[in-house]
Order: sequence, then structure tokens, then C-alpha cells
Amino acid sequence: MSTSISNENSTEKTSTTGTARSAAEFWFDPLCPWAWMTSRWMTEVEKVRPVDVTWSQMSLSVLNEGRDLPEDYRELMDRGWGPVRVIAAAARQYGDKVVKPLYDAMGTRIHVEDNKDFDAVIAAALDEVGLDPELAGFADSDEVDDLLRASHQRAIDLVGDDVGTPVVAVNGIAFFGPVVSPAPKGEDAGRLWDGCVLVAGTQGFFELKRSRTVGPIFD
Repeated sequence: MSTSISNENSTEKTSTTGTARSAAEFWFDPLCPWAWMTSRWMTEVEKVRPVDVTWSQMSLSVLNEGRDLPEDYRELMDRGWGPVRVIAAAARQYGDKVVKPLYDAMGTRIHVEDNKDFDAVIAAALDEVGLDPELAGFADSDEVDDLLRASHQRAIDLVGDDVGTPVVAVNGIAFFGPVVSPAPKGEDAGRLWDGCVLVAGTQGFFELKRSRTVGPIFD
């Protein structure tokens, strides 16, 4: 887990009951199975900790531009522009409130249902969330790429370009990950959140890692 300490994009909210709430930002690419696992954890964290999450886009296709990649992964990166471009276009048209529902709809199809027909995924997800079906056309357009790249760069500026998705920022602390499978639920999710914020907020802390012994468990 790579970390970076930053004061950007970090605020605290106070609820009407006087409880201090943290404002977090979560960057994802809908293609990434590990980002999907972490997003399920982050969804649980919102239930058990006073954290409000803004969901933002970053792109593995952008991250891997110019890199020497295996042919099959290069082909995936070429196709991978579609879903994240459509989310960026939907956010431009409807606002940030649609990002998480659209991500959930796409991610369920891509990861849980193992549907790699991204055109079909995009069309079905837009229909599920009740968004303009013409947004699907942005999958093959670079019209929103500047917005996507700017969102992506904000994440990279916090943690560096030697990591992937997801990136989380909260209260001046940013980190990649956590990489976890299956996604913890309930108070287990809360304890992992507490630990991530604690270690990532330690000045000079950069990495904590062990070999993965299981793949993403989509439950």
C-alpha cells in the first residue's frame, strides 16, 4: 500500500447533531476487479463510520499509456476507455450523484456477472440507473477525456504513478488500496478503515504488503 500525505481535497463536515464527519474521495476504474472489491468495503465503511464519500474516476487506460504491455492486456486497455468515459460523461451531464449508482451497475455486470461485452454493460447500466442512453456514444469519443484525465491526475498527484486503482483520500491522507478479498462488512470494515487511516497518516510511512493468496471474491 503506497501512501502520500496531502492537504488537498480534505474537509470535515459537521452533521446537524454536531458529529464531525469526514469527507473522503474514492477514485476507481470500473474495469479493475480489485478496485471493485475495495469499493464494496468503502460502501460498508460509510455505514459504520462518519464518512461521506465522493466517487471519482481514474483510468487504467490512461495510467498504462506508453507502457510495454502484453498483447492481451493492451487490448483490454484499448477497450477499457469505454466504461470510464461514459461515467465521466454522465457526471458532466447529471452531476456526481450518478457516479456511484452507475459504477455499481457497471461493476456488478463486469465483475459479479463476468460480462466483458462492455457495450452491452454500458447500455444495461445506463438503463438501470435511468440515464440518457445516448451517453453510450461517449465510449468511443474523446470528448470527455480532458475531464477524465484531470480527475485521474488528482489521484496520481496524491499517491504517485507507481500504483493503480483505487485511490482513497480523507482528511489530508491519501493511499492506494487496500487490496482485500473478500470485502469486510460491518464493524470489520470499520476497523480496517481505522487502521488504513492510522498507518497512512504516519509521517514517513509508505508501504505495507504481502503476497495475495486469493483472487477477488465477488459476494
